[in-house]
Amino acid sequence: MGVRFAFTGGREGWIRTLLTAVGVGLGVALLLLTTALPNVLSARHEREQARRDYTYDYTPKPPADDTLVIADLDSTYHGDDVRGRLVQPDGPRAPVPPGLRTFPAVGDMVVSPALKKLLESDDGALLRERLPYRITGTIGESGLIGSHELAYYAGVDGLAAKIDPPNVARISAFGEPHPFAEEAADPVLLLLVLVVFAVLLMPVAVFVATAVRFGGERRDRRLAALRLIGSDSRMVRRIAAGEALAGALLGLVLGTLFFLAGRQIAGTAEVFRVSVFPSYLNPSPALAVLVAVAVPMAAVLVTLFALRGVVIEPLGVVRTARPARRRLWWRLLLPAGGLALLYPMLGQGRENGDFNQYMVTCGVLLLLVGVTALLPWVVEAVVARLHSGGVAWQLAVRRLQLSSGSAARMVNGIAVAVAGAIALQMLFTGVDADYTKATGQDVTRAQMEVSVPDGVPMARVTRELGATKGVRKVVALSEGNLGERRMSADLNAQVTVGDCAALREVATLPSCREGDVFALRGSDYDDNMQKLTGFRTLFLDPADGEEDTESTPVAWTVPRGLKQAQTRLDMTGVKRGGFLVTPAALPAKGAATVHGHVFLGLDPSVPDAQEYVRNTAARIDPLADPMTWSATVESGRFASIRTGLFVGAACVLALIGVSLLVSQLEQLRERRKLLSALVAFGTRRRTLSMSVLWQTAIPIALGLGLAAVVGLTLGTVLLKMTGTSVSVDWVSVLSMTGVGAGVVLLVTLLSLPPLVRLMRPDGLRTE
Repeated sequence: MGVRFAFTGGREGWIRTLLTAVGVGLGVALLLLTTALPNVLSARHEREQARRDYTYDYTPKPPADDTLVIADLDSTYHGDDVRGRLVQPDGPRAPVPPGLRTFPAVGDMVVSPALKKLLESDDGALLRERLPYRITGTIGESGLIGSHELAYYAGVDGLAAKIDPPNVARISAFGEPHPFAEEAADPVLLLLVLVVFAVLLMPVAVFVATAVRFGGERRDRRLAALRLIGSDSRMVRRIAAGEALAGALLGLVLGTLFFLAGRQIAGTAEVFRVSVFPSYLNPSPALAVLVAVAVPMAAVLVTLFALRGVVIEPLGVVRTARPARRRLWWRLLLPAGGLALLYPMLGQGRENGDFNQYMVTCGVLLLLVGVTALLPWVVEAVVARLHSGGVAWQLAVRRLQLSSGSAARMVNGIAVAVAGAIALQMLFTGVDADYTKATGQDVTRAQMEVSVPDGVPMARVTRELGATKGVRKVVALSEGNLGERRMSADLNAQVTVGDCAALREVATLPSCREGDVFALRGSDYDDNMQKLTGFRTLFLDPADGEEDTESTPVAWTVPRGLKQAQTRLDMTGVKRGGFLVTPAALPAKGAATVHGHVFLGLDPSVPDAQEYVRNTAARIDPLADPMTWSATVESGRFASIRTGLFVGAACVLALIGVSLLVSQLEQLRERRKLLSALVAFGTRRRTLSMSVLWQTAIPIALGLGLAAVVGLTLGTVLLKMTGTSVSVDWVSVLSMTGVGAGVVLLVTLLSLPPLVRLMRPDGLRTE
């Protein structure tokens, strides 16, 4: 009978069932998306492994008909990574990269669909200058890790002469032949993952539980009518459970459709620079079955739980009388239980063993569930003490006093989300320093560095980079190694080559002119300098041993009257040692033994200065490697978890907004006759609109206040667990709270047009 009421109850029944199904369906879609996340991560990792082309074998592989010379030309364009490879097959059986059918010819390139679209647009004008190749095809899905990845393979000639592993190497197969052993799990990162999943999924569960209670007051009135014709109390509860089950099953169907549609949309979207292919989003079968069983079961249990305090009699629903005061003691047990589960792990940090996954998950969930249990009591206790005010205020307060539970249910999800977000923000901020290390690079003296390939004249590099738009300072330095004999030198020292202006960036010079040589003092590793200055002849790039045929040591006569210089912190944060040499003092063949680096100061008023530098470097030599400097570098795994949090939070926020809108529309529909009666009596529409706004604003303010308290408590406990000092970033707390309030405000504004349509006297008509 409950299922029949859901589907054959006329227009009212259909609308009620549809609203429930939409609310449940949105939650189911997000749950299915979550169950697909492990497969997404696994698929991206497998694709990345399958196309891996690095080799750390520094003994060059001999050319054969099944080998390929490949060069890494990874770059950046407007903040997006560009994966580039130059290829030169040695023979007809050379391994073809994943996603390609054949190798591109010399001067041609095969690009990803996203890169092709960018190069054909006006936004890709600067990137086109960097890639002077003709597009002849696109990379297939098997060669990409995401639909928006920018990647290309370009065919070139003469690459074999530039082999220098790992950036330029000869390989015989793609993929990782010797996978590295998995790193030991970092307990703090594991804790972050567990908390992220708990925080993101809890609001979804709250919204599913809220959606199955749509139309609760009308349902109870129908059940009273059934009692009048002979149904007993058990029977009406079974009927209510059947009606909720029908809405939940329809929600499963809609949720599956929403997920399939979202799966296709995901292939065209990019969130926080992360993109996927639809084929990645395949939910784990076991987890999908769990969702299919848990959602209908939860719908039935929530419905029966909601009816526990409702007496449905033949002459009406006794709930319309003054409700009994809510009890506080059992509501406090939930957060207290959560704290009790987390307490044994306080101070454990990352040195004292792993955190218990089950205790962490259950503890966090109990604290967040505590928000949903405490909020109805808080709303009831506060609104019972609100009285005087304008007409709109009094209408809103009286409505909240009569049905504070409905108002609390509507904002439960947003309160849980904000509480979890505050806790996570505190945790990420607290441990950020552990996963962010200083690079030592002085970004006030240089903002980019270009590594110059061997054989490229430094004079040309300096000249062309100095003439590049947006470059205001160029410091060109070449580095090499000196030893006291040609092979197996016992005494070694660094040699730095540059003009006087460049050498002053690394040392304090007494005076300098072309042809000078300086011995550095004050370095942390200049023990060999005293001995080396006693030799009259030193050798640049000494060989490691008899078998080393790659090195060609060059003899260098140490000039008499060697000048002394005091080292200073250079731009890379290092105090150099060894010798400083101006280019004129270097032997004729010495330039081939040193490796060039150019440090660039950029003009911040030129927005694309970095892109101009990258284009100039590519024009000088495709293998020139421009790098953007930063004062700090972040752990990749930590950054991945935080990116996953941002992507998940964006999805949950979207769900929160849509679900809140559905919930608001359902409540307005429930009050249609009441609103029409008030308008018929002459109440102004502006007054009613303000009353609806107050009905939303008061519970939201209370909910966000409670969320801030619980979030700060949970964040403090989590920081204590990681052994991190507790500090509160109030700006982040206020921003998280503001985002929650902003979502609710937007939903309220979107619900005003339907409200205006409902405020008509003809809404009193009854069929």
